[in-house]
Amino acid sequence: MTAQAGTPSEVPQAIDREELPALRPGWLTVAAKEFTDHLLSTRFYVLVVVLGIAALIPLYFAAEQIRAVAEAASGAPAVFLALFVLSPQGGPDLLRVQAFVAIAAPLLGIGFTFDAVNGERHEGTLPRLLSQPIHRDDVINGKFAAGLAVMSLVLAVVVAVIAAFGMFRLGITPSVEEVLRVITWLLITILYVGLWLAFGLFLSVVIRRAATSALVGFGIWLFVAIPYFGPFLVQLLGSFFASGATTQADYAGTIQWAQRLLPSQLYTEASAAILSPAVTTVSAFDIYSAQAAQQIQGSQLTFDQSLLLIWPHVVILFALTIGCFALAYARFMRQEVRA
Repeated sequence: MTAQAGTPSEVPQAIDREELPALRPGWLTVAAKEFTDHLLSTRFYVLVVVLGIAALIPLYFAAEQIRAVAEAASGAPAVFLALFVLSPQGGPDLLRVQAFVAIAAPLLGIGFTFDAVNGERHEGTLPRLLSQPIHRDDVINGKFAAGLAVMSLVLAVVVAVIAAFGMFRLGITPSVEEVLRVITWLLITILYVGLWLAFGLFLSVVIRRAATSALVGFGIWLFVAIPYFGPFLVQLLGSFFASGATTQADYAGTIQWAQRLLPSQLYTEASAAILSPAVTTVSAFDIYSAQAAQQIQGSQLTFDQSLLLIWPHVVILFALTIGCFALAYARFMRQEVRA
């Protein structure tokens, strides 16, 4: 008898492995699904509306002042950057694109992840999700990647709208250095939002109920990100520790050290330094002083110098983001999930 061709033992050898389609990583599959769900969710439209308000309201109130600055200082450095840092004349400091985004973006970052895991657990879909042929860590990696991708997309669109408004409506042409500064500020903002996304993800893993994690997350956001609330209490704490200082410099340094315990302070200082070439120090007392506001006619830092100035802030924000995500990752990998 002749051997029959195509026996079961020979079939796998007959298939060319190079012709098989490469499987996507599990976290990428989860991220793609979560990204699509985010784009079709109500919270995404709320995100667009809130950040749209963060861009349009400051521009509306400051448009005349920006136009006057552009006409009076045509060709002067940092005129394009005034779109992001200039507040209406006589108006509150909150009516600035930079300040509004600093408050709104963390809130929306928590809003996208506070129920990322406990919501799946409450609906009973987490066991079915983990039963799929993917690694367990792909779930939390994909959820974080999807949230960060959505926030990055919306922030990039907001920055593009502001830039287009300045270029076509006000006739301001940015220089290469100003474009680099805006892109760097966008990346720092995405990093700052990533910190709050990781924090919200940690809450969704640790706290079983989504409503409770939302209350905790929004409460901490209220304490940390809202001006004159958490920063004011931290400043009081710094004043207590600085009561024994012998010089004014030691007193101011101690208070500033206490304020930098808040991520919002790190982001505010980094944003002010990268968006304002006239800012030559990251001291909170100098950035928002009247003297610093008049430095537009004085010395200007180059992009490289400003980047070196804020580099420690970026490293700390990145470390905090990695730390929050690592805590969420470790806790999720140790949790027991029952059907």
